Amino acid sequence: MVRAIVGACWGDEGKGKITDMLAETSDIVVRFQGGSNAGHTIINNYGRFALHLLPSGVFYHHTTSILASGVALNIPYFVKELKSLTDAGVPKPKILVSDRAQILMPYHVALDTYEEDRLAGRSFGSTRSGIAPFYSDKYSKIGFQVSELFGSEADLREKTERVCTIHNAVIENLYHKEPLKPDEIYATLMEYRDMIAPYVCDTSRFINEALKQGKNVLLEGQLGTLKDPDNGIYPMVTSSSPLAAYGAVSCGIAPYEIQDITCVVKAYSSAVGAGEFVSEIHDEAKADELRHHGGDKGEYGATTGRPRRVGWFDAVASRYGCRVQGATEVALTVVDCLGYLDEIPMCVGYEIDGKVVRDFPNTSELKKAKPVWKTFPGWKQDIRGIRNYDELPEACRTYIEAIEKELEVPVKMVSNGPGREDIIYR
Repeated sequence: MVRAIVGACWGDEGKGKITDMLAETSDIVVRFQGGSNAGHTIINNYGRFALHLLPSGVFYHHTTSILASGVALNIPYFVKELKSLTDAGVPKPKILVSDRAQILMPYHVALDTYEEDRLAGRSFGSTRSGIAPFYSDKYSKIGFQVSELFGSEADLREKTERVCTIHNAVIENLYHKEPLKPDEIYATLMEYRDMIAPYVCDTSRFINEALKQGKNVLLEGQLGTLKDPDNGIYPMVTSSSPLAAYGAVSCGIAPYEIQDITCVVKAYSSAVGAGEFVSEIHDEAKADELRHHGGDKGEYGATTGRPRRVGWFDAVASRYGCRVQGATEVALTVVDCLGYLDEIPMCVGYEIDGKVVRDFPNTSELKKAKPVWKTFPGWKQDIRGIRNYDELPEACRTYIEAIEKELEVPVKMVSNGPGREDIIYR
């Protein structure tokens, strides 16, 4: 069986915790897209970790963790992150990397930085991790696939020359920076070959063989629906698809193999970077208060440390996110963080040109949207430690059930703390 764990909205919903938790009953955990530009925070018996590239199943002895073909593979970052686990006392996990994955190069990071600097106040809020230039190269067919590191030296050198010619035209004439040198790029690729060689295999075949044997596979996405380049708040999106459907593409399996789709939804809203955010709190004092209470150490980006933009629960965006993901169930997270509030607002509709809508609009219409609020009573108590749904305060259950009604998808898990064990099953 294959289960995908994906985000409903802007990302930062708590997918890492849910993946870490469900990996206990999984044989294979796959990271299927994105790169080291966003982090998944995990808190377990080994400590607190912010994983950026590794799948969140690396803490179990029995699992095989896979970086599939859709991942932006930053090889030095991969090696460094793996070492950080073993340095912290985590047994070295079994990890495989797709031979079809493409390599994120240092010049991708440089190009990302150059462009953000050039755009200045009109930037896309990039983490400057090289993600957009990486995927641009991939779809321009000038990216380096892992398998090419082990092929013909002549072919790789010829391609390196060609890639440098293309990029140098932009680097020298638009950014006025030092050009790339083919020999240096080739030397870097050879270093990367030696670093990644122990992990490379045909992961599509590996996963398909495992499914024939009845193994359980968990697919872990990065970010969320609203950052999808096709279905999100374009152009303020990421450069790969964070949808469950793309998990099948990246893994090289049939789409019908994905039977369960767990959409992770936050009990309030948060977002890193630019883009439309209808339920955002613009009162800075209230925003800071929620930011302080939120997450496990406040609402700050696991990769950048940037303060996240925060807002109240957005039923319109979250319902759309669950629909586009094809959610079969919802894991509702950070419910415990709202225990300080007397009242909890919820955005239940958008007013656009004087008309209230419940369907999430395209970006042009979204720019005009104003939130329509409904207010719920708070429960004014700490709910951490509760494991039985019926033991939650009535006001808390009312809030959860209102979210479930808005989402039109059953809320099967309620997270009421940052730890692996802080979960209520319904």
